[in-house]
Amino acid sequence: MEKKIKQGVNPYLPSWEYIPDAEPYVFNDRVYVYGSHDRFNGHVFCLGDYVCYSAPVDDLGDWRYEGVIYKKSDDPLNHAENMCLYAPDVTIGPDGRYYLYYVLDKVPVVSVAVCDTPAGKYEFYGYVHYADGTRLGEREGDQPQFDPGLLTEGDKTYLYTGFCAKGDKSRKGAMATVLGPDMLTILEEPVFISPSEPYSKGSSFEGHEFFEAPSMRKVGDTYYLIYSSIAMHELCYATSKHPTKDFEYKGVIVSNNDLHIDSYKPADKPMYYGGNNHGSIVEINGKWYIFYHRHTNGSSFCRQGCIEPIEILADGTIPQVEITTSGPNGGPLVGKGEYPAYLACHLFFKDEAVYTGGLWMDSQFPKITQDGKDGDEETGYIINMQDSATAGFKYFDCQDIKKVTIKVRGYCKGVFEVKTSWDGAALAEIPVDFTNVWTDYTSDIAIPNGIQSLYFTYKGDGSAGLASFTLE
Repeated sequence: MEKKIKQGVNPYLPSWEYIPDAEPYVFNDRVYVYGSHDRFNGHVFCLGDYVCYSAPVDDLGDWRYEGVIYKKSDDPLNHAENMCLYAPDVTIGPDGRYYLYYVLDKVPVVSVAVCDTPAGKYEFYGYVHYADGTRLGEREGDQPQFDPGLLTEGDKTYLYTGFCAKGDKSRKGAMATVLGPDMLTILEEPVFISPSEPYSKGSSFEGHEFFEAPSMRKVGDTYYLIYSSIAMHELCYATSKHPTKDFEYKGVIVSNNDLHIDSYKPADKPMYYGGNNHGSIVEINGKWYIFYHRHTNGSSFCRQGCIEPIEILADGTIPQVEITTSGPNGGPLVGKGEYPAYLACHLFFKDEAVYTGGLWMDSQFPKITQDGKDGDEETGYIINMQDSATAGFKYFDCQDIKKVTIKVRGYCKGVFEVKTSWDGAALAEIPVDFTNVWTDYTSDIAIPNGIQSLYFTYKGDGSAGLASFTLE
């Protein structure tokens, strides 16, 4: 029996798993991802405990669930579990142990937990504090701490924090604080390394000012600050030769609605429903990747992790990459077989929207969702595909495809057009009709051989659900 090929796809974790805010690291030939934990149909961000996933460095399609590594109630400030665990980060301390840093959602301090292994059970360790014991964030004049990012060099650990909404003059920008070898005590007090929007005039950051999600990586002799800008949907980067000063804005690495990309569409056309973004870069098996997240379920509170390969050029710059279905695969997906619809990297409607969220999403726009409740292992699908709604998937190595089958249900009567570009000619039209159960509809098709994108556009009455498509 032929071994089934396990390909890497976006989102890279199971469709019922919602792990945004990813901080990826390679430890002992495995990639570990640390993030916050959204709940399906959650009413706010980050309702779950911290869980961890890992994969072999040579197979980004083979993710293993490592279990719960830290519970909300493990923090002494949160025994009642009335606060959420916001985006964390992990670093290896001078003692070789793994330190988990995080902020609870209603306090301004940074908490720390520790573990002997990357994905074991972390235990509460303490709070980041000044030499006199005052916790960072609670001293008069301190700015509230948020979204800790870490980089450890020798006995020093650099802690990067901040949240700066547009127009908020009380927040000045991303902060860098230097910690000593105990991983808690401040050696050098916070300094600002990139400005918030009210304080950016004349700086390189104008138009892409710091919003949240600071993450630091060192490539060669250069420090890369990865962060979410005030546009929210984009992960930007700034570089310096020093970890706590002289950062200059360089560009956008990825946008979770593909704004700015003009290679296959107008630069200002959103191809997905964007929202806040958070992630970082990591080198895996000699290649660099950006980890980021997307929004599902027509909500800001059901986010899923995605990966795209990136290129760091000789001059240190990183060109913006497209959002794709095939990102973790290291190349196009096999252009044969069945693919679930939740893998759509593009999802849009004749009325454009840059951002996810709001009640209007329920009635008008298509969305990726699932059956059941949070934790149920139900494969995702797309609902609410009204006239003009389009789901796009890229990229596939298509060879001698003769037939395409779609699995559809819903109160709909019309056709699905199958195309190789979002605004291209229909290569097939598949009629669909009213049905309460998932029903297969098939058409002959001739897709040109080679690497292709695939788009499925509904034209007709009512509202269709799309579960999958099959290429033969």
